[in-house]
Amino acid sequence: MANSRSGDSVVDRIVRLISAFPQDVSTLQLSELAARAGLPLTTAHRLVRQLAEHDLLETAPGGMVRPGVRLWELVNRTSPTLALREAAMPFMEDIQQVLNQNVNLAVLDGWEALFVERLSRRGSVANRAQVAGRMPVHITSAGLALMAHQDKALQAQYLDQFSDPDGKVTVDALRGLLGETARQGFAQLKGVVDPDTWGIAVPVLNRRQRAVASLGVVVPLREMRLQALVPALQTAARGIARGLGDS
Repeated sequence: MANSRSGDSVVDRIVRLISAFPQDVSTLQLSELAARAGLPLTTAHRLVRQLAEHDLLETAPGGMVRPGVRLWELVNRTSPTLALREAAMPFMEDIQQVLNQNVNLAVLDGWEALFVERLSRRGSVANRAQVAGRMPVHITSAGLALMAHQDKALQAQYLDQFSDPDGKVTVDALRGLLGETARQGFAQLKGVVDPDTWGIAVPVLNRRQRAVASLGVVVPLREMRLQALVPALQTAARGIARGLGDS
């Protein structure tokens, strides 16, 4: 029920408040949190206090606010990505053991790749993908692998609304990338997110041959073992799919 001048509901405001924490920041000043959520300070203060009573948020001296332990507990107890992560982890560990580089697992959420797991080691190349972090489909091999293996209607919706904020990728170029990825069975992007890295990803397919996830690696640009990397990733992706069934 809407009960604010803007017409948004209490649930709308709570979601905006919880979602206002940046990807790399776990603690914010109440005033900054309110500004990021687009809420009056008094409203934010009231909601934070109520959420803190349920341990969904925590408050600290100096007006600091951070997500609460119970929020983490509830999300991890009921998240649909739990089964995916459990099925994928043994395969991700095997790939990391061989490559000694970053391995990531992502799902498609809207027009973004949402990373649900990542393995990395000291000395591996930079990897901008973070657990619970998002990246636009068109700048990640994970995103391309996911979108290239969706149904045509969803792909058409994505391309119809596509606009590159940086003005570097056209719709026609993106359509070509998706077609190439679908034909090859894997996606590769060199030096897009980081100029010194190469992202390679394959889809995890269900029985209808639609991508439910993507499995990828981030390696140095000098890495030239594409003929070995891709089959290893595809074998692992099939193993993950078997572990998931057709859920």
